[in-house]
Amino acid sequence: MARISAIFWDIGGVLLSNAWDREQRERALAHFNLPVADFEERHQMVVSSFERGLITLDEYLERTLFSHPQGFTPEAFREFMFSLSQPHPEVLSIARQLAGSRRYLMASINNESRDLNQYRIQTFRLREIFTLFVSSCFVGLRKPEEAIYNLALSLTQREPAESCFIDDRPLNLESAARLGMRTIEMKGAAQLRRDMEKLGVEI
Repeated sequence: MARISAIFWDIGGVLLSNAWDREQRERALAHFNLPVADFEERHQMVVSSFERGLITLDEYLERTLFSHPQGFTPEAFREFMFSLSQPHPEVLSIARQLAGSRRYLMASINNESRDLNQYRIQTFRLREIFTLFVSSCFVGLRKPEEAIYNLALSLTQREPAESCFIDDRPLNLESAARLGMRTIEMKGAAQLRRDMEKLGVEI
């Protein structure tokens, strides 16, 4: 079995709470007392462009919420969106330990819109952990498309068998595994440590 030399991480649902998934959207809509159905229909129509970096957060909000007057400002909604991002301290601690060991190349493979991705990178000091961010908003590709994993491997010059990918969603892991990457489904910090140890990753 090839030795793991690169660890690729999802961010939302692994290191941090999700940025703008169903749970976060529902919390925001409830906070601002907004109907779900119309927003979700509009969201589904533009989310691919939003996460690929083809439209800005302002454009996303204009198309989903502010095509007609609201009783709050786009700035207030943006602020609430950002406030929903919370850390998973135990998992962040593991990632920081691995980054500090310098034994492994550390990079992300994640689906996030540009404004939220950059806010989360800065707020939670993710530049201290990762040398590369293969974020959908930067590369125009999204998981579970195999192209985003191939790009990450090409950019880092790693073979699939020496790479580990951590995500909380089975479909995203299946795409990575088809390419030959080792995978870990994130369920908790203790389980993550055990599964890494099984792959020979030293924490």
